[in-house]
Amino acid sequence: MSTQLKVTGMTCGHCEQAVKQALEEVAGVTAVSVDRSSSSASVEGSANPAALIAAVREEGYEAEAAGARG
Repeated sequence: MSTQLKVTGMTCGHCEQAVKQALEEVAGVTAVSVDRSSSSASVEGSANPAALIAAVREEGYEAEAAGARG
């Protein structure tokens, strides 16, 4: 399953990397792609979307679900 997130507040490569690492640490995540230019993150795996959003927010960025597909 792929979960798409809208992530705001990323301004540099370090921000992108911080969000990517936070998402990779969530249980059930198998792959992560983050793109600050489109303010998005794509997460593969069975992780709970609420857990993904919480992980991003803990890093100091805002996130919301942009959609999911199985």
